[in-house]
Amino acid sequence: MNYLAERMSRLGTETAFDVLVKANKLEAEGHDIAHMEIGDLGFDTPQNICDAAVKAIKGGHTHYGPAAGYPALREAIAEYISSTRKIDVNISEIVVTPGAKPIMFFSIMACVNEGDEVIYPNPGFPIYESVINFVGAKPVPVPLLESVDFRFDIQRLIDSVTPKTKMIIINSPHNPTGGMLLKSDLEVIAELAIKNNIIVLSDEVYSQILYDDAKHYSISSLPGMKERTIILEGFSKTYAMTGWRLGYGVMPTQIAEQITKLMVNSNSCTAGIIQMAGLEALKGPQDSVGKMVAELKRRRDTVVDGLNAIEGISCKRPLGAFYVFPNVTQVPMNFEEFPDYLLYKFGVATLSGTAFGQYGAGYLRLSYAGPMENAKKALVRMNDAVASLKK
Repeated sequence: MNYLAERMSRLGTETAFDVLVKANKLEAEGHDIAHMEIGDLGFDTPQNICDAAVKAIKGGHTHYGPAAGYPALREAIAEYISSTRKIDVNISEIVVTPGAKPIMFFSIMACVNEGDEVIYPNPGFPIYESVINFVGAKPVPVPLLESVDFRFDIQRLIDSVTPKTKMIIINSPHNPTGGMLLKSDLEVIAELAIKNNIIVLSDEVYSQILYDDAKHYSISSLPGMKERTIILEGFSKTYAMTGWRLGYGVMPTQIAEQITKLMVNSNSCTAGIIQMAGLEALKGPQDSVGKMVAELKRRRDTVVDGLNAIEGISCKRPLGAFYVFPNVTQVPMNFEEFPDYLLYKFGVATLSGTAFGQYGAGYLRLSYAGPMENAKKALVRMNDAVASLKK
């Protein structure tokens, strides 16, 4: 007997974790695997943040807290966002959650009705489409194009807006491509949002991981957009806190009140120990961030140069995040079969571009968040894999 609700059939997943399971199984069987599939930073959380968590345990931060988060952490977030986005933020506009994903989930649940349309980037983080489907709305993918450094075809975006469009999701710097939206792109999106009364969910979790003098722009800073933008941010990427699960959203107070209600109904609150670690992350020394980004840039350059040296593979040099999205259409193998070939024959774990949507066809996503030695090993094996196909 099937006891599941019909809506569960509409909920997707992240292929990265599925591939990780396969790769770990091969490792358990004695195979050596170069992991390029998972976006988990290969850096330890800075010691001052860890010490703050230990202090919080000893200090009794082990009880229930406010559903929206500790006032002290929300105040620190308000100061950080006000400074970096050049907008005035107060704590009534902030909700702290266990990881950034709940902001994604709760924002769509709180704002999007069944039958509404939601525009989102494709290829893009797969949970966008998953949650849109889950709430019974219509996903409207707009392709990110390699020809414009994995930005939107702006006319295609404009043409995608209909009277049913309720939300536009943007992500810059972008997972899986590492591309970034220009300020001019954001200005067009802002004009569409204001003219059509559309709310924007702006995923900015990679805002501090930038290279080559790239500058992050938040759509919330444009005139008329703070009151119609939900900023999705977190600690996982900037402070190497992936396993701590700490994120937050900045949004109009009316929406924050409803997302707080969803927190009450799901998690009660975010763990106080973790929140105190997050407070230290924001208020403590920031030198670890610059060092991490410098090392990630070194890995990016190694991976991009290595991929472009492989016959049949071409790869753009991303300006942010820690992913590359190489084009593998000239490799003499079906692009959907190529990731399994790399994994099972050559011990390289990657993701098919279609794990991020239909417009990812013909690409792979590789994460260079892991150690440099891992990346170099993967590049040698990928070169061998492509060479073997040409024999």
